[in-house]
Amino acid sequence: MGNWWKQWLITLMGSQSLLLKALDILLVMALTYMMLIVINERRTLWMVQGFILLILASALSGQWKLNLLKFVLDKLVVGSAVAMAVAFQSEFRRFLEQLGRGEFRQLFQPSRLVVPKYDNVIDEIVDAVKELSKNRIGALLILETSGMVDERDFSVPGVKLNAEVSKELIQTIFQPKTLLHDGATLIRGSRIAASGIILPLSGRTASRQLGTRHRAAMGITERVENCICVVVSEETGSISLAERGNLNRPLTITKLKESLEARFAPTVDREAVAPGLFSLGRQIRSQVLAFLSRLLGLPSTAPQDKK
Repeated sequence: MGNWWKQWLITLMGSQSLLLKALDILLVMALTYMMLIVINERRTLWMVQGFILLILASALSGQWKLNLLKFVLDKLVVGSAVAMAVAFQSEFRRFLEQLGRGEFRQLFQPSRLVVPKYDNVIDEIVDAVKELSKNRIGALLILETSGMVDERDFSVPGVKLNAEVSKELIQTIFQPKTLLHDGATLIRGSRIAASGIILPLSGRTASRQLGTRHRAAMGITERVENCICVVVSEETGSISLAERGNLNRPLTITKLKESLEARFAPTVDREAVAPGLFSLGRQIRSQVLAFLSRLLGLPSTAPQDKK
C-alpha cells in the first residue's frame, strides 16, 4: 500500500512538471506573438525568432550541464533584450501602455496592412513623372511595397506631409525653386508621407552618367528591401527604377507604368506581420531541429517539399 501511494505521488508530480513546462512554453509563445503585433514590422520577425533561438539554446545548454556555453548564451540573451528594447523603445512603450490599460484583446489582434487601390495612385505618379521628364526636372520618389520603411534608414527624415497623392503636388514638390525639391519624397500607400528626405548613397561603383539621385535610390534600396525608387534625371530627363540596389534604366512611361502595376497589383496577398501562434511554433521548431542537426552532424529532419 505504501509503495503504491509513493508511486502515485511520483506520477502526479511528473504530470504537474510536464504541465508547467507546457504552460511555460505557451506563455513565451503568447508573449512573443504580442510583441510581433505591437512592433508591426515584417523584418523584425527574424530578429525575434533569433532571440527565441538564443533562449532555447540557453535552456538546452542548462539541461545538458554545459555551464560555460549557458553562461555565454545568458549574456547574449540579456544583451539582445536590451538592444531590442532600445531599438524599438516606442513600440515597447505602446506595448506596456496597452498592457497597463488591460487591453489584452488588442494585443492578440494582428494589424493587417491596408492595401489601397493603387490604380489611381499609379496613374497620378506616372502622369507626374511624365511631366517632370518632359521638362527635365529632377525627382526621386520612394514607394513602399510590403510594409513601412523605417525612418532610421534615412540620413535625414525630411518634412512630414501626409497628403493625398496627386500629380500636381508631386510636380510642385520637385520644382527647382521649392525648399523640398533636392530631397526624396516618400509615398506610403495612397499618401505622400514626407518630402525633403536625404538618403544614404550607394557605395558601389556607378556609371559617370549617374548623379546623386540615382546613387541615393540605389543606396536606400540596398538597405531596405520593401521599397522601390523612381528617379527622373535632371540632365537628360530619363526615367529609372531602382529595386534591391539595382537600377533599371532608361524606362519609357509605358514601361514604368507596367512595372509599377506588376509590383502593386491588388491581387497580391500581403503577408501579415505576426503569424498565427501555431505557425510561429512550427517555424521555431523546424529552425531548432535544423540547428541541432547541423550542430550534431545529423541528417536534416526538416520536411522535404514534394516534387
